[in-house]
Amino acid sequence: MTENGPQLVEIGTWLQTAPWLILGLFVLPLLVLARKGIYPHLPILLLALVPAALTFGLLASPDWILVVVIVDAVALLAATADLFTLASRKSFTVSRAVERAASIDVAHPVALQVNNLSNRSRFLWVRDGVPEAFRILPDPLEVQLHPRSRGTLSYQLRAQRRGAFLLDMVHLCVRSRLRFWKRMLTYSCESTVHVYPDLKQLSKYAVLARTNKLSLMGVRRTRKIGQDNDYERLRDFTRDDNYRHIDWRSTARRNKLTVKDFQSSQSQRVIFLLDCGRMMTNQVAGLSLLDHTLNSMLMLSHVALRQGDSVGLLCFSDCVHTYVPPRSGRKQMNQLMHAVFDRFPKLTESRYDEAFLYLNTHCKKRSLVILVTNLIDEVNSHQIEQYLGNVVGRHLALGVLLRDHRLFDAAEVTQPTGRNLYTAAAAAEILTWRHQVLTDLEHRGVLSLDVFPEDMTAPLLNRYLDIKARHLL
Repeated sequence: MTENGPQLVEIGTWLQTAPWLILGLFVLPLLVLARKGIYPHLPILLLALVPAALTFGLLASPDWILVVVIVDAVALLAATADLFTLASRKSFTVSRAVERAASIDVAHPVALQVNNLSNRSRFLWVRDGVPEAFRILPDPLEVQLHPRSRGTLSYQLRAQRRGAFLLDMVHLCVRSRLRFWKRMLTYSCESTVHVYPDLKQLSKYAVLARTNKLSLMGVRRTRKIGQDNDYERLRDFTRDDNYRHIDWRSTARRNKLTVKDFQSSQSQRVIFLLDCGRMMTNQVAGLSLLDHTLNSMLMLSHVALRQGDSVGLLCFSDCVHTYVPPRSGRKQMNQLMHAVFDRFPKLTESRYDEAFLYLNTHCKKRSLVILVTNLIDEVNSHQIEQYLGNVVGRHLALGVLLRDHRLFDAAEVTQPTGRNLYTAAAAAEILTWRHQVLTDLEHRGVLSLDVFPEDMTAPLLNRYLDIKARHLL
């Protein structure tokens, strides 16, 4: 050690004069490995602390450098040997099992199947390559695979917004035998998931309808007495009743003239015109105005289809995006959901002229036309009043105008002072203008509904049931 001491000291002195060379000798191999997805793992950092700690011995004696070089060489050989124990890309295969349809903010099960084709036991971290609109629980997934074995990892996917999403990649992270290195492997595995609006309210409606508790949803009970062929009830005879409707068996049993009432069963048409332009981009309770509109539209469509009506849909902004012709039956609900699940509001001006021209061209029969939009300025209000008023007579028009909480909250401030006084006055003036627009619509024969977006479902259902009960179509 003493004989080689001067030579080692000279080497150490030379290395001190070329620090960038030392840095390059360590960094360059790591950069080459990083291009292949290989990175140092935590144990190799702990291994590097041993020779690093021994270098402090050089402060006491320069001859200590021989020990440092030997330890460095041993650590380098161990790290290099462990590098060759990493798995290659051909060591694994990956597949995914997931249902195509999912609901927004509802847990959706996904199963990943990983096959270990190598002759060694492997520990893996697995992460599915999902878009940012999804949350995964748990994440990441861990699995220990034995040689020539298969593992299935299950997790839940929760979507934060509607739309069509592509799950195209699965990422694996495998560690070396001594755990000094880890390798990132990416496998192509494409699956398409369609996220639809949450349909829990439809099942809730079905349950409340069976138990006769629809009032809990704010839906009023409407009574329809028609003169068609659907029997509704028995009642006492009056002078204005048709004698052909007398039920003679019930009359003989009760010893009193009894007649049958019939409920009208008209197969009518309902067409939604959904504004998907800039006026529907505002956020309320974490959802856009269009999201609230879609929830209410699907709910009313479910009710109308159950009553035998035909339901159609037209989505528009600067052009007509989607048109679903009015039809009845259970399959129509699926058509409506598939037409709107990936529809989002656009920052463009809405073209009411093109929407109503398209409606007049493709819908000749009398229908209940429900336009759902938002009032912002006078130009917008004049177009709504003009085009909705023009369809009166040919169709029954219903304008659903969405309220803005900020306007109503500002106008309802009690005893405003200072700047709040001017804000309240401006909000009150806008609300007065809005009320005048609703009045003008009613004068032109257009039905109107002025509601907050999150509270739209129950008033819209009540208005539809009232129209059915009064035979306005």
